[in-house]
Amino acid sequence: MQTTLKSAVTLRGVGLHSGSPVRLRISPASAEMGIWFKRTDSVDGDALIPARWDMVERTPLCTKLVNEHGVSVSTVEHLMAALAGCGIHNAMVEVSGPEVPILDGSSAPFVAALLRAGVQRLDAPVRGIEVLRAVEVREGDAWARLEPYKGLSISFDISFPDAAIGEQSRELNMANGAFVHTLCDSRTFCRQADVDRMHAAGLGLGGSLSNAVVVDGARVLNPDGLRHADEMVRHKMLDALGDLYMADAILLGRYVGHKAGHALTNTLLRALFGAADTYRSVEIGPKLALRLPGAGVTADDLPRVA
Repeated sequence: MQTTLKSAVTLRGVGLHSGSPVRLRISPASAEMGIWFKRTDSVDGDALIPARWDMVERTPLCTKLVNEHGVSVSTVEHLMAALAGCGIHNAMVEVSGPEVPILDGSSAPFVAALLRAGVQRLDAPVRGIEVLRAVEVREGDAWARLEPYKGLSISFDISFPDAAIGEQSRELNMANGAFVHTLCDSRTFCRQADVDRMHAAGLGLGGSLSNAVVVDGARVLNPDGLRHADEMVRHKMLDALGDLYMADAILLGRYVGHKAGHALTNTLLRALFGAADTYRSVEIGPKLALRLPGAGVTADDLPRVA
């Protein structure tokens, strides 16, 4: 059955790029509503934005939702991954500024708050988007693909010149709380040269070693080091789950990403929904529901970092 939260939760932090304080409130919502964002500071136009693939504006550094009135909210991917990974299908997210707070740079604080609030079952079946045939998009040497799969699986590989990252790859069936156990505490990362460029452009003003992994050649600049030896590719998988949750239903398929990012994953969803023979909408039965992200997850499943 579809779910929502048992009670509302509030988190506070700063925006990664603006550095401004942000208040975020996630509230229960009725069945079939899906995930919506609301800008509580907006005074012009409609402040509501559905978390849907066709509302995503292509940006290289984060996922940004924009409605028809030009109202936007950025850096939604970590929260969307947490909602997907906790199996929450309906929620209203109120945010007091243009960015979701970055918190520690991972999804773990969101997951902790959601699971402590509790998950409420609703009287409506879960809907899914089943991938019927492979769909692939490319941009330079990066590509992303969706393939048929009974459930949801994410495979990713990355390659960076910095020895602290290098080449990393991982594949994970997202069933049985795999996101919460394995991916949710992996933080966003960047190279020191990227930090310098962002600061010069007036971006990344809220970033620090407390909410991002920063590398410089072979060095990890964070005093406490990495949470996982392959934390970077795990975070890319986290991002992919959040971006795929913009399908407006549970995606049933295998995602494969090679050097892919937010924009390319959104392009992939647009390609999927742009061809009628690549997918179908299905009602997810009890057996398949047990294999979806978030099934059976509790607060006891959280990594210690949360």
